[in-house]
Amino acid sequence: MSAQVDLVHRAFDPAELLEAFHRGADDVGAVVSFTGFARGKAREGAPVAALVLESYRGVTLRSMEAIAAEALDRFDIASCRVVHRDGTILPGEAIVFVATAARHRRAAFEAADYLMDRLKTEAVFWKREEGPGGGRWIEPTDADRADAGRWA
Repeated sequence: MSAQVDLVHRAFDPAELLEAFHRGADDVGAVVSFTGFARGKAREGAPVAALVLESYRGVTLRSMEAIAAEALDRFDIASCRVVHRDGTILPGEAIVFVATAARHRRAAFEAADYLMDRLKTEAVFWKREEGPGGGRWIEPTDADRADAGRWA
């Protein structure tokens, strides 16, 4: 079992990441992936020019690695891959990529869902939306916390 976790400060291509992950996934019956993208509108509908994710690299990376390790322990998966951006992200650009590989689809789906719920609520990032009216800090919503709470 293996987990590969990266925190990157540049755009990435989810298709390339998925192809590389799939190429390295031997003797599995399922690969599940998820890519999250920056939206051009805030929850209330205001335009968003950019999403800014600030991190404290060592702490942020360790929080992501711990979440990935827990996914490996919890689910019957062979491997997982997590790539998360920090810095300034424009609408339409990828923020996060998660992939899981398992002998059976259910474990791969559940592990990917678990990873995203935990990354959204627990990975150490400070998130700010920038728009015409300036910047606004954003936090996980009650719905995000409820999704993560399913795994407790």
